[in-house]
Amino acid sequence: MGSVFEDLSADQADTGTSEIESLCMNCHKNGTTRLLLTRIPFYKEVILMSFECPECGFKNNEIQSGQEIQEKGITLTLQLTSATDMDRTLVKSEHACIRVPELELEIPAKKAEVTTVEGVLSRTAEDLESDQPVRRALDPDAATKIDEFVGRVRDVLALRTAATLVLDDPSGNSYIENRLAPAADPQLLSVTYTRSRQQDKLVGQTSTYDQYEFTDGSQPQEDTSRIDPDKVTADQLKNEVLVFPTNCPSCSAPCQTNMKVTEIPHFKQVVIMATNCESCGARTNEVKSGAGLEARGRRLTLKITEPLDMCRDLLKSETCSVEVPELKIHAGAHAISGRFTTVEGLLENIKDDLQKNPMFSGDSRPDGDVRKLAELCRQIDEVIACRLPATLVLDDPAGNSHIQSVTAPEPDPSLSVEDYERTFEQNEELGINDMKLDNYT
Repeated sequence: MGSVFEDLSADQADTGTSEIESLCMNCHKNGTTRLLLTRIPFYKEVILMSFECPECGFKNNEIQSGQEIQEKGITLTLQLTSATDMDRTLVKSEHACIRVPELELEIPAKKAEVTTVEGVLSRTAEDLESDQPVRRALDPDAATKIDEFVGRVRDVLALRTAATLVLDDPSGNSYIENRLAPAADPQLLSVTYTRSRQQDKLVGQTSTYDQYEFTDGSQPQEDTSRIDPDKVTADQLKNEVLVFPTNCPSCSAPCQTNMKVTEIPHFKQVVIMATNCESCGARTNEVKSGAGLEARGRRLTLKITEPLDMCRDLLKSETCSVEVPELKIHAGAHAISGRFTTVEGLLENIKDDLQKNPMFSGDSRPDGDVRKLAELCRQIDEVIACRLPATLVLDDPAGNSHIQSVTAPEPDPSLSVEDYERTFEQNEELGINDMKLDNYT
């Protein structure tokens, strides 16, 4: 079965469109909505909607994300300090809301859009000003207060007032451009979080945690019709490969995911999930810990100096950040999904993600950014070929990441392992601060 989303092209014309009769919100008579499910190259699936009413002439165009809901929500916080911050690309899904605490401004979730930070604030000011002539006639006091508020928004736009823009999206499909990518941006803070039950309903998801749970605390997503959740344990699944239906993350076509519990030598038990799509050929793999959170976080530092280092097995959990200081690469937690690979495989994944990301490359990007990306990819290739010494740092507050030691159980001179106490903020992101353990049996 093929994907319902077709690639966007100039020759596509009207093929693939659907028409439905729908109510005009202007004259309350029936008009026509045309739908097109398409895939924008190097971006994602979208749903294009165009409404036209023959009675009153009202027209409306809208775009909605066709992307799957991410496993976790995301909150992006940007400090507005310069003109370049106003020019940052902002992708907002239909589930995301925007706040500017200094202005006590909140823009509720509505239709999806691709714009800039300046575009969001400018449109807010323009929308408020559009009805001011009527307000001045009917309610002068309210009009005066709105004028004052619009002036504060204009001050933020002109950078006369410091402000912070917060983008909160429970679907996890929103984005603010990082001008220093792939390095960390000190002005842009990205925090992922586990959705509440109410937020799951808001984005149209049902909580998988209510459906299936291992008795040791790990929580894979599994078909409960096959397995009794009250009886299964991770130990019982060591020699069994589970298969359950899912949708391809690339083309959304129905496919299957294989899941197996395995033991990594000198580390712990993990759950490996692999998806192979017969429709588009996409293959993905993801790894989750089979033993819950560790009591302490773990930071692994590997000095890459010889080809043997590239062949080391590596387990990166979904809560682990990746850093290569010499290349100024920093990928935060959840930027790269959990996976079981090698050091070389992880570096190749980082390079591929950078090259495929339209926010880092493409015709619309400045020539300087394109050259910067090309040079970074060349440096990654140099590190993979061991012609450029580098350091790989995995920092996992959950303690569920691992790099193979070639001298185990003896200490490895090229590999440093540091266990540390988590901060309050790290515990908050992992959801530990909300756990109630009093009188728990």
